[in-house]
Amino acid sequence: MSPDTKPLDDNRPVAVVTGASAGIGRATARRFVASGWRVIGVGRDRARAADAEVEIRAAARDGGGFDMLRGDFVRMAEVARVADEIAAMTARLDVLINNAGGVRDRRIVTEEGTEATFAANHLAPFLLTRELMPLLEASAADSPPGTVRVIAVSSSAHRITRGLDWDDLQSLGAFHPTAAYAKAKLATLLFTRELARRAHPHGITAQAMHPGIVASNFATHGDRTMREHMAAADTVPPEEPAEMLVWLATDAEGGREGGRYFYRGAEETPTDAARDDEAAARLWIESEKLLADLGFQQAGHR
Repeated sequence: MSPDTKPLDDNRPVAVVTGASAGIGRATARRFVASGWRVIGVGRDRARAADAEVEIRAAARDGGGFDMLRGDFVRMAEVARVADEIAAMTARLDVLINNAGGVRDRRIVTEEGTEATFAANHLAPFLLTRELMPLLEASAADSPPGTVRVIAVSSSAHRITRGLDWDDLQSLGAFHPTAAYAKAKLATLLFTRELARRAHPHGITAQAMHPGIVASNFATHGDRTMREHMAAADTVPPEEPAEMLVWLATDAEGGREGGRYFYRGAEETPTDAARDDEAAARLWIESEKLLADLGFQQAGHR
């Protein structure tokens, strides 16, 4: 947290944006603060996070403001710490943008025993959302229905996998970088679907989106095939998906009927595997078990 950080104004809408030190997350945070929001960003790299904080604060208008927290979301201990720091900064949370993620060029097992691709793309947003739910519920209790939202950045890569492997959910056994990423992004859609069902009674709406192929540092840690694919692809600037994320977070359409999947401002139909309610419910349970085994037991059942 920056040395000059002060508790946020409880009367001003608050957003948390992960992966805010670069790319989509940075552009999204900038758009929010330019609209007068208070934003808490999360970034992994110290230098990029510091640079982003200066830039985004300079974009603030109409009382908007920005603070950056640092956390490496392949480690659940850091996710939990960041959640605690956010809770110390604000008594409310109106929008959570789960954007951080990425690809790896090989299987990497963290010191916690998780596989890095699965941890960063699924377990981290699952844990962060769970830990921030009291703040989201506090805002929802004082806001019109559908105003408080959780938006996940998924990917069309989910279309290349037929489903999750329940015997090897994290791809700790057979591992291929692209396949592992595709399954993690399928998990994102299933998590969003189940979150929408569970959070709706509390006045919270969950949606997911595909950002397109974005000109960013996304593939930096990917394998050669992924880097070559990104280098040859027609890309869009980060501002394009950032615009859609803010639209999903603030427009009435984003608050209507949760659990949907969007691309370029329109709803799309994901694969059958991504619309499997039984798999979505099972993934939630399996994710809780994984976190409990790591020592991050759910405080209460919702």
